[in-house]
Amino acid sequence: MHPAFSVIFLTTLIGAGQGLFLALYTAQVYAAFNLLPEQDPVRFYAQGSVIALLLLVAGLAASFLHLGRPERAWRSAAMWRTSWLSREVIVLPACMGAVAAWGLIHYTGWNPLLFMLGGLQVDLSLLIGAGGTVLCFLLFLCTGMIYACIKFLQEWATPLTVVNYILFGGASGFMLCTAFAAWHGSGLVDFYGGWAIVMTAIAFVTRSATLIRNARLKHKSTLQSAIGIRHARIEQKAQGAMAGSYNTREFFHGASPQKYRFVKWVFLALVFPLPLLLLSAGMAVQSFGLLLAAFLTQYTGLLAERWFFFAQANHPQNLYYQTV
Repeated sequence: MHPAFSVIFLTTLIGAGQGLFLALYTAQVYAAFNLLPEQDPVRFYAQGSVIALLLLVAGLAASFLHLGRPERAWRSAAMWRTSWLSREVIVLPACMGAVAAWGLIHYTGWNPLLFMLGGLQVDLSLLIGAGGTVLCFLLFLCTGMIYACIKFLQEWATPLTVVNYILFGGASGFMLCTAFAAWHGSGLVDFYGGWAIVMTAIAFVTRSATLIRNARLKHKSTLQSAIGIRHARIEQKAQGAMAGSYNTREFFHGASPQKYRFVKWVFLALVFPLPLLLLSAGMAVQSFGLLLAAFLTQYTGLLAERWFFFAQANHPQNLYYQTV
């Protein structure tokens, strides 16, 4: 498939924003159970939610670049009963609203106690944060299922697609929150850094499993099935047109085999070992610069990973058009 940079930025930006919010809320939940020290509501939770919201808004803005008629974007939510894309269009603004409300509660200090759950004091921010957490995971599900539900694109049609979206978003969000904690001089640097390492390591396992699976795929479509001729030996001499077309532009990445392989090794290096080295060094000296570099390195790698994710999907129509 042709990787659209608007969708690449959409999925990576909102993933980091979701992961950052989940990291912030995780600290609040731990603190509610007296497992971590309380953080300043305004300087930590409210400011962090602003960054998460900015990432979500930036991702939403990037998605408009993919639309031929942006003024009709509202129609994309009309098919919510059957379309995962429509569900994503609905859940994303709801998630943004929950993040904004959670941050506003911490900023204003209006956080009344609602009820007691055993020994746990459930206030308004804890309840809104729980709702935001559900929406974040629902958004991960919708985004991943947009691609995983397309059965004829066998490279995407696997539960690992959804799992990888969740893990990459979580890893980048917790990586960013580690740098955010260091910037504020918080004692949560090691907490966030540890979770970022764990999620990055698990993401390496699941993404590697996807690469191995896709390398061994036996495609159900063949050149014979593409044109409806069952002869054992078919050799294509021409694509049937003298120039490129919509099909050859939108359903094939157009990159050389060398560039295709190069992008794969680039994202494997930038997403996994390099940010983990920078993260470990930054945690050792509590350096905001090193921790921010770890996040930026991993995010750059995620852009390459997402390009490869889209380019690797081989549309069955390419059996007919093949390579121009």
